Amino acid sequence: MAERVHPQTTSHEDEELGAPRPAHPPPQKPVPPPAGTYVVQIPKDQVYRVPPPENADRLKRLSGRKSSRGRACCCCRFFCCSLLLLILLVAIAAAVFYFVFRPEAPKYSIDSVSISGLNLTSASSPILPEFDVTVRADNPNNKIGIYYEKGSSVKVYYRDVNLCNGALPQFFQPRNNVTVFKTALKGSAIELTSSVRNDLVADAKSQTVPFKVNLRVPVKIKVGSVKTWTIKVKVKCDLTVDQLTAKSKIVSKDCDYGVKLW
Repeated sequence: MAERVHPQTTSHEDEELGAPRPAHPPPQKPVPPPAGTYVVQIPKDQVYRVPPPENADRLKRLSGRKSSRGRACCCCRFFCCSLLLLILLVAIAAAVFYFVFRPEAPKYSIDSVSISGLNLTSASSPILPEFDVTVRADNPNNKIGIYYEKGSSVKVYYRDVNLCNGALPQFFQPRNNVTVFKTALKGSAIELTSSVRNDLVADAKSQTVPFKVNLRVPVKIKVGSVKTWTIKVKVKCDLTVDQLTAKSKIVSKDCDYGVKLW
């Protein structure tokens, strides 16, 4: 008797028929790789190095020091550039002033000296010298005037002994002008040492008495309608006279001057 073969249903048919699906076999436990040596290659741009803590602190300190040093260098460069720019602007302004106005230095000299009060007969009594000094001021500039301000001084020395003092008058000297003015200088009870008195007597006998005349004059320069700040002019004259009287004449003279802008 033949056996009856039953047809097998597919899984889809089983799902439709609600038949339970066979369970999957449980996952197997991963097998550890065998012991050995492995070489792993990583791109260089993905390699990160972590420094030790002490090196990290040192790197932080050095980074801060370099940053402050860089700021200082930037400030120094800025200051140097500003200073060079200022010097360049001043030089350009000075060049323009020179080529436009063609300034020339004024000239000063002493034309004559009248002396009195130098009584050298008594060795113990003080002297009362009086000098009338005639000063010549020459302003050769075509576009510059000079204001002679208050506060000037004129001093006469013999062997470093200040004999008398005085001041110059206040006035304005226009361009291309020569002004000659006389100033009176007086000394009060000047006591000379015996050596200085003897030298003065000997020089008077030889008709070669050397004196030094120092002038300090505050002036202001007028350029067009602009007046500058106060400038101090210093004049030093070495002169020699033939006698110590009102009729004394200048035997030789040599005058030099300087300017103090501030």
